[in-house]
Amino acid sequence: MTVFFTSDTHFGDPRILRIDRRPFPDLPTHDAALVEAWNAVVSPEDTVWHLGDFALGPPPERVAALLAALHGRKHLIVGNNDGPATLSAPGWASVAHYAETEVEGRRLVLCHYAFRTWNGLGRGAINLHGHSHGRLKPIPRQYDVGIDAQGPAPVTLDRILVSRRGRAGQAPGRTEAAGVTERPQDGSQANSIAPEPAEGSVKKRGRSRQDVSEPSA
Repeated sequence: MTVFFTSDTHFGDPRILRIDRRPFPDLPTHDAALVEAWNAVVSPEDTVWHLGDFALGPPPERVAALLAALHGRKHLIVGNNDGPATLSAPGWASVAHYAETEVEGRRLVLCHYAFRTWNGLGRGAINLHGHSHGRLKPIPRQYDVGIDAQGPAPVTLDRILVSRRGRAGQAPGRTEAAGVTERPQDGSQANSIAPEPAEGSVKKRGRSRQDVSEPSA
């Protein structure tokens, strides 16, 4: 069993294509691509921690269908855009606003929001979060696991911890094997979450890193 992390899928949310410039022509294509990317790396026996903003807009039956289509044992850390349809959807192994866990001997503090300080920071604990859509300036032992920061597929802790390093010389992980590109969090190269973005399709955002508006807020 492998443990994965992701956040801010925003299934069914029409704002996401405009605000975060996700390179899909419409929401059905966006949602189908995220499901495909997820299932390309996650097996039914794996565990996935989704750190919030799973879906916004679809009716309860659509949210339930999306959740059922995704592989793995799924835990939800509630985001500000997770409404009753998401919170009550069958298929979550747990639903909470905050969690602490240990993966591969590392203590993790999980929340939708990035913390300035967190429990166990001085003893090496790592804060994993979503919400900011890759726009926050990185700080030590804190990582945005959202798809706008890490790519459309859930990622392992090992992948998260090397996500700020250069890719040169690294063997491709399961995400690359699935034909999905990832984006580092240091802002040095804002790669698209599409496999082959069109030239010029990636533009620098005009907002500051701290100016996080809906659906990020």
